[in-house]
Amino acid sequence: MSQDATFYAAAIPAVTLLGLSKGGFAGIGMLALPLMALAISPVKAAAIMIPILLVQDALGVWMYRKTWDTRNLLILLPGAALGVFAGYILAARVSTAAVSLALGVISVLFALHRLRARKTTAHFDRSPLATGLVCGTLSGFTSMIAHAGTPPFQFYVLPQRLQRDIFVGTSVIFFAAVNWMKLVPYHALGEMTRENLLTSLGLFPLALVSTWLGVLLVRRFSAERLTNVLYILLLLVSAKLMYDGAIGLLAR
Repeated sequence: MSQDATFYAAAIPAVTLLGLSKGGFAGIGMLALPLMALAISPVKAAAIMIPILLVQDALGVWMYRKTWDTRNLLILLPGAALGVFAGYILAARVSTAAVSLALGVISVLFALHRLRARKTTAHFDRSPLATGLVCGTLSGFTSMIAHAGTPPFQFYVLPQRLQRDIFVGTSVIFFAAVNWMKLVPYHALGEMTRENLLTSLGLFPLALVSTWLGVLLVRRFSAERLTNVLYILLLLVSAKLMYDGAIGLLAR
């Protein structure tokens, strides 16, 4: 297990944010991977997070097991599988610096999207099938590269204005399935090592506690102000990743 203090200074808040996100505060977990990528390589950070995500997913799926939308999952998941495969191809063929740059760019776009987001005036009882396939593919791709599949998912599902628990439950189950899809690609990238798995194991208790806390808190208050602050922080962290990635590419 990694004992580096710098790593845990990034990993502990990262896993906490992931748990709150899995518990219902959709989106704030996006800061987790960029935070960890400040201490270790983005691909290694993503691989360490996968077992943690699966543990958090298990609790989230159990909590929302009765509130989810079947049609949305059947439309989005096939595209997500294609997107995960495309993300694996990219990660396998480019350098760590390029992955850092890509992670930074995706994170900046995500933060800007959330900061500028307004309640949509569009309303569809059922969003178009073709749009769902495209959004599922984009969600799988960005999830594989940056654990950041939320914006495409929300773009497709939010206009349907599902009841809150059904929306959250659908999101939790969708991303649980996507995370299982990512296990094989990360193993193929050589990152599912004993050391990484032991590091994940050490973070499991925090993952469970923070997910449970998220489930309890999401039903009690809105965290809009908190999330805006986190997205601004995400912009700063992402700028650092983009800088490091660009410097790494120029030095080659």
